[in-house]
Amino acid sequence: MTRVAIIGCGVVGAAIAYELSLLPNLEITVIDCHQPAQGSTQAALGVLMGIISHKVKGRLWRLREQSIRRYHTLIRELEAIAPISFNRQGILMLCFPGEDMAQWEKLAATRHTQGWQLELLEPREVRQRYPQLGTVEIVGAVHSPQDGQVDPVVLTRALVRAAQGNGVRFRFSEGVERINYTETDSGKRCDRLEMTGGNLAVDWLVMSAGLGSTPLTAGLESPVEIRPVLGQAIHLRLETPMGNGESQPVITGEDVHIVPSQGGDYPVTDYWVGATVEFTGEGDPMKGDPALLQQVLQRAIAFCPDLASGEIVRTWSGLRPRPEGQPAPLIGPLAGFGNVLLATGHYRNGVLLAPATALEIRQAIAGS
Repeated sequence: MTRVAIIGCGVVGAAIAYELSLLPNLEITVIDCHQPAQGSTQAALGVLMGIISHKVKGRLWRLREQSIRRYHTLIRELEAIAPISFNRQGILMLCFPGEDMAQWEKLAATRHTQGWQLELLEPREVRQRYPQLGTVEIVGAVHSPQDGQVDPVVLTRALVRAAQGNGVRFRFSEGVERINYTETDSGKRCDRLEMTGGNLAVDWLVMSAGLGSTPLTAGLESPVEIRPVLGQAIHLRLETPMGNGESQPVITGEDVHIVPSQGGDYPVTDYWVGATVEFTGEGDPMKGDPALLQQVLQRAIAFCPDLASGEIVRTWSGLRPRPEGQPAPLIGPLAGFGNVLLATGHYRNGVLLAPATALEIRQAIAGS
């Protein structure tokens, strides 16, 4: 049996654990000093902007496409075990004056050749189909029916449950105190983790610890710098659903997301709104600026005026892991090590890219 340890059980770590559990002859252990989905995952909105992204080639498009394709099968697999809060009505991107609609037409044509669909809508058609929209001036919209949204915490817990059913061991509330490694002719190899609950011998180590990856890699003398970027969001509850209560995609525009909550009762009367992007600086207390969250909320109300009457259920914030001096995310071998893989630093795309990341790690281990 090949022994694999995964440090970190956010949505990325849980997705890796599940994907690896589908392979034979692996003994998989996931370690987290907290319970699952307690880091940046619990603060994410779970908006899956893959097909509607302007990325059309290269690594970032490949990861997005791979993830959306895998989500279409993954959700079905997990729903056989537990309910998943997944919005299948897609994403509606609002386009405002000054928007180059020709670029969207070009993207729609490209997606068609790639086997995907984007639907361009005229302003009148947008308002007929989505009566929840107010009088904010738009020049059109783009509907991406194959993108979606998922509750990140529900998804992570389902992945954990499915992985456990396949024999994966989870060691929560345990910290990694030291990573031991040896020098070989082909480079360094990690061989043992010293943890608060005892040692663990490993053949492969996967780091999916987000911001916690920085001290872990520093301990291996191959530091990877990952910085925190704060994001805030707000949960609103309305007395009745917006619009006709039926057409409830994620509505987005100008980096503001209005997300119908898929959990609880139907029809949907709860909505998440977010999120801010706050570079607070090293040494700051990492507290969100209430004024910035208010700006996001007011812009969301301009899109959908019914939100103004919503009761604030809660506000929350979280830290996204952003690599310093490198493009996000970091997926692949840690420099100098033959058996340590990075799966971290996803910044704002952890939920979106979790399936693709898991597939990349699976290929690295299975193909070794």
